[in-house]
Order: sequence, then C-alpha cells, then structure tokens
Amino acid sequence: MSDTRDFARGLCRGATRLLAQQGFVAMMEVPLANGRRADILGLGRDGEIRIVEVKSSLADFRADHKWPDYRDFCDRLYFAVAAEFDDAVIPSDCGLIRADAWGGALVREAPLLPLAAPRRRAVMLRFALMAGQRFNQLLDPEFASDAAL
Repeated sequence: MSDTRDFARGLCRGATRLLAQQGFVAMMEVPLANGRRADILGLGRDGEIRIVEVKSSLADFRADHKWPDYRDFCDRLYFAVAAEFDDAVIPSDCGLIRADAWGGALVREAPLLPLAAPRRRAVMLRFALMAGQRFNQLLDPEFASDAAL
C-alpha cells in the first residue's frame, strides 16, 4: 500500500511542477463543496481553475466513478498518469498529463469550460482559506484551527 501511495504522490509532484511551469499555484488534496476531494487544484494568475485527477494504474482509473463530479469546480479537467498508462482509456474531453516524481508533460490540452462567476469566487475563496490554514499549520503545528473550510 505504501508503494502505491508513494507512486501516486510522485505523480502528484510531477503534475504540480508542470502546473507551476504553466503559471499555476497548486495544492493537493483539496476538498470541494460537493464532498469530493480533488487530487490537485491549480489556480492561475488570471483566475483559471484546473483540477488534475491522478491515476496510478488502470485499475485505479476503472474503479473511480467520481471524477465527473469535479467538472463543476474547474475550468479545465486533466488526468495525470505514468508513462506506461494506456492513453486510450482517458476520456477525450479531458486533458492528459504524463508525469513522474520529477516533472510532467502536457500530452493533451483539456477543453476550456468556464465556470460561472459565483462558483469561481467560491472555489477561489476556499483555495485561499485552505492555503492560509496549511501555511499556519506549518508555522504552528501544535495549534489546531477550528476554522471550517
């Protein structure tokens, strides 16, 4: 189990590095208002929101039926997969990132499906609050904030 988790963490790291190269700030494990949790949520300078769903294997992809629920919380939806992953199984209306623990490459761009302004504001506010909370936890790990996100 730990090897699978470490492998998935490496894919997250590589995809996050790619987002940074594209001008996005990203956080991993971001809870969404619908109760789902995005593997990676990236916020661009222009307010564009990207979600990257990380799949460590074909079995992981086939077992996951929740990824369509992320569409309502981003402008573009991607999958990040390893080099040996079969690209043909990734839906054509999603972007594709090939990643490893050291970086990522954009294989296919995701279509832009702009969020409505109120949803964009809500996602950005949640992102900002979570970023602040995580930063504060780094500065003062003994203090547990009760602030709900």
